Amino acid sequence: MLRDKSTARGQKTKRRCNTNTVESVDDWGKRRFAYPIQKQTEGYYTLINFESNPEFTAELDRRYQITDGILRTIIIKRDPRHVNAVKAQKAQKAEENNIDVEAIAVEAVEAPAAESAE
Repeated sequence: MLRDKSTARGQKTKRRCNTNTVESVDDWGKRRFAYPIQKQTEGYYTLINFESNPEFTAELDRRYQITDGILRTIIIKRDPRHVNAVKAQKAQKAEENNIDVEAIAVEAVEAPAAESAE
């Protein structure tokens, strides 16, 4: 949760993680907190899904803790079963999006030929 929208710092941090991969950045925008945090009632929420080594995660957490504009952070390791399921869904979706052009062309040619034979 950010006190103000300071995405420039986040961009710099993302660029530094050369060996790590940022899968997605989801900016949820300004939201009201469930309870006041450091006398603040609103803040910007950002969800960042990434893969990294433990050393980078520890350094990221340390930097977030000492940055003034960040009120609260949480870094969670995802369940490997969930990660594998998501990867399988992405692979299946990619497979569904692959269109076999040759099969469509054959169907287009055979369909009129079958209709004219009847």
